[in-house]
Amino acid sequence: MTVVIAGAGPTGLTLAIELARRGVACRVLDRAPTQFPGSRGKGLQPRTLEVFDDLGVIGAVLAAGEAFPPMRLYRGAEVVWTKPIYELLGLPELAATPAVPYPFTWLIPQWRTDQILAARFAELGGIIEFSTAVTGFEQDDDGVIVRTDRGPIRADYLVGADGGRSTVRKVSGVEFLGGALTEERIIVGDVRATGLDGRCCHLLTGDGDQSKRFSLWNLPGTEHYQLVVTMAPGEDPPALTLAGMQELLHERSGRRDVVLSDLRWISEYRVNLLMAQQFRMGRVLLAGDAAHVHSPAGGQGVNTGVQDAYNLGWKLAAVLVGAPDELLDSYAAERMPVAANVLQLSGALHRQGFGSTGPAPSAIHQLDISYRGGPLAGDGHGPGVLQAGDRAPDGLLSDGRRLFDVFRGPHWTVLEFGGAAVDFGVPQLRLAPGADYDVPAGSYVLVRPDGHIAAITDRPELIREQLGRCACLSRSRSGIAW
Repeated sequence: MTVVIAGAGPTGLTLAIELARRGVACRVLDRAPTQFPGSRGKGLQPRTLEVFDDLGVIGAVLAAGEAFPPMRLYRGAEVVWTKPIYELLGLPELAATPAVPYPFTWLIPQWRTDQILAARFAELGGIIEFSTAVTGFEQDDDGVIVRTDRGPIRADYLVGADGGRSTVRKVSGVEFLGGALTEERIIVGDVRATGLDGRCCHLLTGDGDQSKRFSLWNLPGTEHYQLVVTMAPGEDPPALTLAGMQELLHERSGRRDVVLSDLRWISEYRVNLLMAQQFRMGRVLLAGDAAHVHSPAGGQGVNTGVQDAYNLGWKLAAVLVGAPDELLDSYAAERMPVAANVLQLSGALHRQGFGSTGPAPSAIHQLDISYRGGPLAGDGHGPGVLQAGDRAPDGLLSDGRRLFDVFRGPHWTVLEFGGAAVDFGVPQLRLAPGADYDVPAGSYVLVRPDGHIAAITDRPELIREQLGRCACLSRSRSGIAW
């Protein structure tokens, strides 16, 4: 059993960890000689932090980051205002509750997230094969021959997590439909800066016009800032050099006291909204930017890719040990609607910009993503708010543990709310009705390995039926009582 993963970014590494901790051999290939050096996708949303809790990396992620700093607008050297980003986007700010342990958007440069995930993969015995480019593939009923510039690899499945210019997607022939959101171009890079006080997203302007800002975000654990500049259509592009950025900063803000140095990485791109029309082509699957590309507004990119991988990993592992192949069809069925909604959300936030008085398009925390009505959402359309397909909330237990402590790992879990004791062959926990699970007394709640609810029912046979569809997932934990 082998899965080849093209791409060693957050999506590919999350998938690799998911497979490795289930004992599935995987080879992670990346055409680059080393890990990506830039801060690019720097915001982790609450749901992604929950995923990283399950993967065993939350301590390292929290230690290497910080809560998103406020935004500070300058008119020349004058501070016009300092506001939290949620207020500027017109979005509600979450509060910590037993059900939501990580209510904040976490600022951490992508290069550090990549390092943490790579270290976890290495703990599980994995190795990233750098300087190895996927050039093509052929598949048959029994597997995939993955063509690389170092020779062919025979695998059971191939997953393209190789970014917006995905070779896997292009070779598959899947259409990538959409287009440019606007004619604007965005410059992003990592640079040191002197002359600024406080940890903020510093919006430097000459006259307070935010559309002509030069942004410098403090990055935790480093002396670098992430610079972000939007170039309007027809505006002459600057040289993507330290001197070019210094001159553009002066043009935008009139300030020469803010001095840039040590340009570590820089890139220019146009904001596109694009989505693959298929996420699965037989034994070849797409995830992350290879499957969908959108605006960075709202910080959804890395997070959506991580959740693609989190959804796909347990399903791939299950099929490889005997679960029905149709289980993989549920990946696209569940994740394609999510990707489409993310494209709509990020586009709306991009058009809205900072300081809009218009209605907030949606939340950005991704805690409300649900697979209701999907192929794996069984019984559970009861009187409560919580339904099959929803995220299973966290909660505090009487012994000091959290529900997430019980969920953590590659297994299914059954929560029993006062019903008759039944051995389902997976980890189980008896709870009193109430708390953050508004389900009727006598209910059983079946929680999937990815923390979504598969069923809410008072009929044990329906829980067994749902588990039976993916029974191979439970073998390693069968008979354990929690």
